[in-house]
Amino acid sequence: MAERSTAAVDVAAGGDDESLTAKADQPTADGADESRETTAADKDQTSGDAPAETPAEAEKPQATPPELHSGHKLARRYRLEECVTRLDGFSSWRAVDEKLRRAVGVHLLPAEHPRARAVLSAARSSALLGDPRFVQVLDAVEENELVYVVHEWLPDATELTALLAAGPLEAHDAYQLVSQVSQAMSAAHREGLAHLRLTPSAVLRSSSGQYRIRGLAVNAALRGISSDTPQRSDTEAIGALLYASLTQRWPYEDDAYGLSGLPKDIGLIAPEQVRAGVHRGLSELAMRALVNDGATASRQDQPCATPEELSKAVGEMPRIRPPEPAYTAPPEYQRTTYQQGTYGRPTAVSPAAQQLAAAPPAPLQSRTGKALKWAVSALLIAALGLGSWQLADALMERDKSDDPGTSQPGGEDDEKPVAGKPLDISDAYEFAPSGSGIKEADVPQAVDGDAASSWVTPQYKGYANFGNLPNRKEGSGIIVDLGSVQDIAGFDIDLYRAGQKVEVLAAPEDASQPSSLSDFSKDLRKLGAAGKHLKETLDETVRTRYVLVHITSLPTDGSAEVFRGGISEIKVLGTNRSE
Repeated sequence: MAERSTAAVDVAAGGDDESLTAKADQPTADGADESRETTAADKDQTSGDAPAETPAEAEKPQATPPELHSGHKLARRYRLEECVTRLDGFSSWRAVDEKLRRAVGVHLLPAEHPRARAVLSAARSSALLGDPRFVQVLDAVEENELVYVVHEWLPDATELTALLAAGPLEAHDAYQLVSQVSQAMSAAHREGLAHLRLTPSAVLRSSSGQYRIRGLAVNAALRGISSDTPQRSDTEAIGALLYASLTQRWPYEDDAYGLSGLPKDIGLIAPEQVRAGVHRGLSELAMRALVNDGATASRQDQPCATPEELSKAVGEMPRIRPPEPAYTAPPEYQRTTYQQGTYGRPTAVSPAAQQLAAAPPAPLQSRTGKALKWAVSALLIAALGLGSWQLADALMERDKSDDPGTSQPGGEDDEKPVAGKPLDISDAYEFAPSGSGIKEADVPQAVDGDAASSWVTPQYKGYANFGNLPNRKEGSGIIVDLGSVQDIAGFDIDLYRAGQKVEVLAAPEDASQPSSLSDFSKDLRKLGAAGKHLKETLDETVRTRYVLVHITSLPTDGSAEVFRGGISEIKVLGTNRSE
């Protein structure tokens, strides 16, 4: 199975497991409570997403999940780290691909599991789609009486479940959600693939604002879910996602995904009737996508029965622009009483007095006045001459002191260290104070000696400080390990783009594997805007093993609303003594 270098994962969960709500820049996990789900694909079943067993499955003994533990390796490559879910004969894990040094997700089930063949087939079909709007399948293997499916792991993303827990989405965000998800599902259905389990936990929003769908075909195969009308089922699921995004309510009577359902016995009502201020066009679009027992019959627009019809309906709407950033006007400049010419409250002045005060003084026209002017001019000329003589004398003294023939030999302590050749870098890793990195696999490109290869951040929308994400409040960057404590005299850094706010810090001599900002107590360069090339020589040598290139703000990336930065090459310079 072809491998891909992006970082994301579709981790299944369900049953009675507690919901593992994803947060920004943390691994996501599909942990919705299945017993409360009522989407179109499964609301007729007796227990949410509980798969309906076929007669052939009923005859087979129920397979038990394999007894594996953290540290177990699959194919001598995928090391299991944490069990996310164990349900209905299969388990889902967060794992590490030791070959590519990145996080992945793994679904595991016994080879004799009644749905093992369907899971393998669904995973391989999903991998062939290769659409970046879906979380990608990296591998699907049957080996040693096990079937396992390896997925991308997306640490820099947030589940829609977590977004809705904080409140309904803005109209622009809801518009982007329905637009991107309907377009992606249209492409999948054109290739004969359906999702059938498109829930809030299956939709992720990356830090750049793009929506990704996980579990295409695989999640349904793991649970044995099928549908006679897959396009209608996925379209209704998209409508339910849009409805929840606009109202923070689930469009059915039962509560699900941390959202309250609609009041009983009133049926399906439009989002604009549930919550004030809902965008009317999006409200009507949600009703057209949902199965609503003829609620759209009185409307001029027809219901949307497929994702492609829903995507076209979104395209026909007037585009919803993002909200303008909040702008606070600076306070009006207030003149102080001192600037107004008085220490106390200004008193009223008559117009005549004002005119008298504004009149300029009369010029010195008398004989005495002319003599005074000549005297002042002579004094100024003398002062200028004296100042010029003193300046020349100072320059001559400096030239004498710079003459190597007259300079006095100094001791070793008087020699100023200067930057020498670059020191060897033993290792480099990403500065990730929140516990999750951005592009950890690309860090070696910033210390490979080639400025043409770079460690580059994703795009962030709206804010230069890494999208204003809570887990990126301390920014990001790269920590280099010199292998041992060294005397450093400077640094030579090539940045991916000019305009980033950067500081360079060093850890104390006795530091060991520093990871937080407080571990780096020595300032090599103060925080400030930097150009594309950053090279400095230190006033004094610093003994350290670890150096942090810390980025707190990113420059724009082709648009005033999009930001991106990075580091192309890091060189830490050793010391040479000046001759």
